[in-house]
Amino acid sequence: MRPATPMVSVARPCRSKRLAAGAGLQVVPILMAVAVVAQTSPEFDHMTTGFQLTGAHVAAECSRCHVEGIFQGTPRRCERCHMRGSRIGATFKPPNHVPTLAGCRECHTDRGWRPARFVHSLGAQGRCEVCHNGALAPGKPADHIPSGNACGDCHTTNTWSGARFDHVGVTQPCASCHNGAIATGKPGDHIPSGNACGDCHTTNTWSGARFDHVGVTQPCATCHNGSTATGKPAGHIQSTGACQECHSTSRWTPAERVEHTEVLGQCSACHNGAIATGKPGDHIPSGNACGDCHTTNTWSGARFDHVGVTQPCATCHNGSTATGKPAGHVQTSAQCDACHSTLAWTPASFDHDSVTGSCSSCHDGTTATGKPSGHFITSLQCDTCHATTRWTSITFRHGSPSYPDGHRSSVSCTDCHTTNAQNLAWPFAAYRPDCAGCHAGDFKTGPHKKAEDPEIFYTVGELRDCSGDCHVYTDRSFTTIKKRRSGEHRTSKGEF
Repeated sequence: MRPATPMVSVARPCRSKRLAAGAGLQVVPILMAVAVVAQTSPEFDHMTTGFQLTGAHVAAECSRCHVEGIFQGTPRRCERCHMRGSRIGATFKPPNHVPTLAGCRECHTDRGWRPARFVHSLGAQGRCEVCHNGALAPGKPADHIPSGNACGDCHTTNTWSGARFDHVGVTQPCASCHNGAIATGKPGDHIPSGNACGDCHTTNTWSGARFDHVGVTQPCATCHNGSTATGKPAGHIQSTGACQECHSTSRWTPAERVEHTEVLGQCSACHNGAIATGKPGDHIPSGNACGDCHTTNTWSGARFDHVGVTQPCATCHNGSTATGKPAGHVQTSAQCDACHSTLAWTPASFDHDSVTGSCSSCHDGTTATGKPSGHFITSLQCDTCHATTRWTSITFRHGSPSYPDGHRSSVSCTDCHTTNAQNLAWPFAAYRPDCAGCHAGDFKTGPHKKAEDPEIFYTVGELRDCSGDCHVYTDRSFTTIKKRRSGEHRTSKGEF
């Protein structure tokens, strides 16, 4: 606490070297005294104005901020001085600055404009490409995969590497990138085929390909020789015919008893429920022809092609017609295909944007990963500290006025929250929320002299705010200051 001291208008020499931007004196008599000090003394304690000089402000000339000798009303916020058109001669934001609504101190410190700590969540404006154009910030390199995607479709604001590639915006054929140089390409022992990659493979994985024989340019036996692919077994029926005269390209057995190549017209011309088995009444609604999903070997085990489906997924995937959403499914208003592919339910590409519940409704340790046993005890929701991209990226900022701004960075959560819980147990609760609430045990009487004659020392209660004044007076009347002391301890220092 600052001890009560009578107001005096006598200028006194102090420690600070210069006045800085942001200092505004409010009392006219004091302003006049300060003006005299500034002109006649090489030293002036700028803390008496309520604005401490730190960083680059320490070396600034008084006149840079106090233009034409005007002290009162000098702005204190960065943006008021560092703006185009300000009467104060301070550096302002250049025209090519990154577009943002954030205040200067969100990214910069008073030690200098660079290096800056840019946080995208504090007001970055526009699309990524506005800044990431190769001039303001690193942009798309010349050998980047051809794509019409925006940066954010694949990359996160944390790092360029480890991108979650989204093929939706790719504008070139697969082989433009999958050529063995830019990305994995067709190996030397690949089956001879004129197919494009997407005819057999999906954008999720190369393995488990659904092979499409349409683009094969060689006879079946070229690959089906027992080495490259399954071939004619030893006990195979003697035949001079080509494989496809009896077998289908979906499987070898059972072989067709009918040579369907001789059949004219669509499947439904015969498979109409009269001439041959046709589409049953509870068939999935689809505009596909029979051959799009079924083979000429059997109806069952169809390779379903969702391309011709005309209804939303849930029309069929309702748990009755086809597999539906299980009871413990994540709460979401999105359609199935927002997360799942038409090839398989798992793995799903989960999109948190369409989730309707809170994080903990799924991240409970059962439905999805939840809080571990040693987690910090708090009632806050997961996304207060964690990002939806990964758990280990923790960003928490104290909003409480009881937490000292600029407190040294080496302080860990449990240094103050000793019970590993959100509620703080103050070691010296009588002095909360001042510094002494935690540091009363560190107080030493000796260095904190209050008066010389007789010798009197401050108590911890008088100096509960460690960053305040602790002047030394000449006697117990406490009217004449012999030695000024202010701001001896600061939260930005790592020690007292």
